[in-house]
Amino acid sequence: MSASSDDAAAESAATGGAIVELSNVNFGYTATPVVEDITLRIDQGEYVAVVGPNGSGKSTLMKLMLGLLRPDVGKARLFGEASHDFDDGSRIGYVAQHASASKEMPITVREVVRMGRFPHVGFGRLSAEDEAIVDRALETVGMTAFANRRVTKLSGGQRQRAFIARALAGEADLLVLDEPTVGVDAESVDAFYDLLESLNEEGITVLLIEHDLSAVTEHAERVVCLNREIYFDGPTEEFVQSDALSRAFGTAASFLGGSR
Repeated sequence: MSASSDDAAAESAATGGAIVELSNVNFGYTATPVVEDITLRIDQGEYVAVVGPNGSGKSTLMKLMLGLLRPDVGKARLFGEASHDFDDGSRIGYVAQHASASKEMPITVREVVRMGRFPHVGFGRLSAEDEAIVDRALETVGMTAFANRRVTKLSGGQRQRAFIARALAGEADLLVLDEPTVGVDAESVDAFYDLLESLNEEGITVLLIEHDLSAVTEHAERVVCLNREIYFDGPTEEFVQSDALSRAFGTAASFLGGSR
């Protein structure tokens, strides 16, 4: 480990296990800010959902957290390092909306999950220990029986489970999901969120970008409500009782009648 990595690890420990830290962050693709004056911290082991209307800056906020964008103003840190300098991809598992790229992959579920080991071993042959980790990941998400099935033959919910298994095989500390249940049937959605809860209980930090407010209020422990700026950041129970939703969405939004 380099001296700079040692310093970053020491700083992360000193901050009490902070995984994500944003301090007074502004960012815009043009002169108009997309997110403004964002100060936010996510600690190890939390289950945080980010909600907001379309165009509120949710995806931009996620990219700032992960170092895919650099703030125009303020600081973004990831695992104690400047987010844009962080390069240990094995610590982060990302599950995109639809997992659409997987639909055209002529590969099996096991091959997808084995990709999670590549940051650890490169593109060489996986060891027996690596394969055992892949097996455990498949078992954890309930996809062992589908290990040899082509990804193209899976349902939407099954594809998302395969991609979570890939993150688990990579031994990720942070699982980031961007509206992962869009187009997934209601029964699979319930099982999907049960899986996230169990993974969080095992110590994985979950960051969820979600449009389905009913799912958020049923499962997440903490809600960040965003519309360019943060309207609410706190326990889910308090969010339900607050007026943050109507202020952020600018409508008589309701937790009832979600997308499921």
